[in-house]
Amino acid sequence: MTRFSSAGWAFAAPALIMLSLFFFIPVLLAFALSLTDFDLYALADVDDLRFIGLGNYGELLQTPLFWKALGNTFYFVVVGVPLSIALSLGAAMLLNGIASALVGFFRTALFAPVVTTLVAVAVIWRYLLHTRYGMINYGLEGLGVDPVDWLGDPNWAMPAIIFFAVWKNFGYNMVILLAGLQTIPNDLYEAARIDGANGWQRFLHVTLPGLGPMLLLVSILTMAGYFQLFAEPYVMTQGGPVESTVSVLYFMYEQGFKWWNLGFASAVAFILFVIMFVITAIQYRLARARGVA
Repeated sequence: MTRFSSAGWAFAAPALIMLSLFFFIPVLLAFALSLTDFDLYALADVDDLRFIGLGNYGELLQTPLFWKALGNTFYFVVVGVPLSIALSLGAAMLLNGIASALVGFFRTALFAPVVTTLVAVAVIWRYLLHTRYGMINYGLEGLGVDPVDWLGDPNWAMPAIIFFAVWKNFGYNMVILLAGLQTIPNDLYEAARIDGANGWQRFLHVTLPGLGPMLLLVSILTMAGYFQLFAEPYVMTQGGPVESTVSVLYFMYEQGFKWWNLGFASAVAFILFVIMFVITAIQYRLARARGVA
């Protein structure tokens, strides 16, 4: 038993070393940094570095902009994640039902936004969402709807970013769910049809249970990705208007690389990590209670 155990550790050692070098050690160092007042002065002279314990965390919880950023991030996640998964599932079901010769073409076309450069397409979407010259408002005007100041109105800026993020990312989940749909035996659908189940009942009692593990994976990956909202507001709105699109990561970026409060920024990162870890644990526990995981 010891010989087999040693062989297992030997095979796992390269991966564990890489994880330690590029994940565990940097995470521990970042946590240690969050317990200090590391700033531009400490960067110039390490003797100016002071250990302040949980001082950064206490200050963070008393910072109104952090709570604003946290609220914006939760708004983005709560609206964007279900919308992205629903759109991905709908697209996957449509692809699963069309002729096999066309599946490859449409799958590639719908997946294309995922592999495009985010900054490049964000710049393009800024023009599409332009109040006076954007194609979206041009189309709305043709329908008799007044132009919307998508990126300049606090009420519309975050929905516009959500719409863009869902368009950019839904293809990734679509491919995963399409693979899951293709593993569900057709015999189950035939049996349900013979028993008199309509399309909605077959979706509830055959499709969703068959996609349970895939939906768990997709929901965790999508949630983790959406909590890390940064590039979209950075390129499209710079956190405005009136801080309506400031996310936790954008707030962390400004603290760390604009004001050089690196210890404070590290505390922001760990608060976000704890939130994501707790929500992921709850998702997994609920999935296990339902027999999915």
